[in-house]
Amino acid sequence: MADDVKRVVLAYSGGLDTSVILRWLQETYACEVVTFTADLGQGEELEPARAKAEMLGIKPEHIFIDDLREEFVRDFVFPMFRANTVYEGTYLLGTSIARPLIAKRQIEIANQVGADAVCHGATGKGNDQVRFELGYYALKPDIRVIAPWREWDLNSRTALIAYAEARQIPIAKDKRGEPPYSTDANLLHISYEGKALEDPWVEPFADMFTRSVAPEEAPDQPTYTEIEFVCGDPVAVDGEALSPAALLTRLNELAGANGIGRLDLVENRFVGMKSRGVYETPGGTLLLAAHRAMESLTLDRGAAHLKDELMPRYAELIYNGFWWSPERVALQALIDKTQENVTGTVRLKLFKGAVQVAGRKAPKSLYSLEYVTFEDDVVYDQRDAQGFIKLNALRLRLGAAAGVLKP
Repeated sequence: MADDVKRVVLAYSGGLDTSVILRWLQETYACEVVTFTADLGQGEELEPARAKAEMLGIKPEHIFIDDLREEFVRDFVFPMFRANTVYEGTYLLGTSIARPLIAKRQIEIANQVGADAVCHGATGKGNDQVRFELGYYALKPDIRVIAPWREWDLNSRTALIAYAEARQIPIAKDKRGEPPYSTDANLLHISYEGKALEDPWVEPFADMFTRSVAPEEAPDQPTYTEIEFVCGDPVAVDGEALSPAALLTRLNELAGANGIGRLDLVENRFVGMKSRGVYETPGGTLLLAAHRAMESLTLDRGAAHLKDELMPRYAELIYNGFWWSPERVALQALIDKTQENVTGTVRLKLFKGAVQVAGRKAPKSLYSLEYVTFEDDVVYDQRDAQGFIKLNALRLRLGAAAGVLKP
């Protein structure tokens, strides 16, 4: 019941949805609201969120704005990229991977301030409600969760705008003077949903993108960059050692300037429906290409193929919100074990929306020119292949002789 909640921690961005939720919590639950805004590298000034929260009556000591950029990249993005994680063949999980960290910090704040409940602004149609709440319950099993989109009658953005205008809550506008697309941004990516994008036949507007130039407007000469890895994680760009957040920022700049990282997809949500989203993941696109290239030199075939088999399952766990599950933790341990020798340097060529591997080297490379050369060698007897082929063909020959195999 509403009167059971005395204090609630709200995941607060300062945008339309969460500003309306803040006021709605005050009116509906008559409770004290604590706001939590995570700086995950979304590229926006976050102090306006503080001012807006104060304007809506939140005590200064109950406004939390935390810089989580380094933790986000080090403890969430990098572990995910060690697995070369891609959901449904294309999506680099930029939104999904941020949710467990937000949930973790929100629960920490709830414990710190003695809150009865936590609240998020995810809709009842989407994945984020699941991701947040699975995180909450994994970290604090008895926490009360308030999900306004599943409770109130403000069932559209039009209704939200009307509610905000009636209560003098400021509303952001886009370049066209309209309420903006629904977006989610962090250091790994930015997503755009809603408005005209709800029609999967409509091409995204050119002026919508914020992190990359259009490929056709990118430089006419390629850009080369080198990424250095140690045990599967990137540690330097073009010879300069960088912290995790600074490194991803640098890759975003390089890729975005060359029109790399845009994606328009229709994905299968965990709740059952399909949704259309447009994403920009410039630095992540480079990181995936470089990491796979590094593994091509340093991973044994069996380990590499096992990782590729497990990756869709690992990606699905993250997409669906099971970051804190025992199976994700177990898979992470296996993945991390494979990364012990994934150390070296990859050179990438960036040109008009495309990224190509231009070179790779590793101190513990499994690539042997001595074995693979087409010139004369003294280490490989090509006659050995005859017995190898015959043994592998034996079951096929027996099956064909018995009439079991019928091409």
